[in-house]
Amino acid sequence: MPKMKTKKAAAKRVRVTGSGKLMACGTGMRHHLEHKSAKTRRALSRDQRIAKDDLKTMSELLCR
Repeated sequence: MPKMKTKKAAAKRVRVTGSGKLMACGTGMRHHLEHKSAKTRRALSRDQRIAKDDLKTMSELLCR
């Protein structure tokens, strides 16, 4: 049986921490930034943990 391939689209959006948590950047940071407050932009620019409901799906996409 061939090796499982990582879904590159998922790999570009998610990173794995040293302890194994999945982190992704906040959504809404691509456009319309002039209408968002500085506080909101700072909060969205930080990486956030992936929700528990999505962990199984993301792990499968990343072949972990």
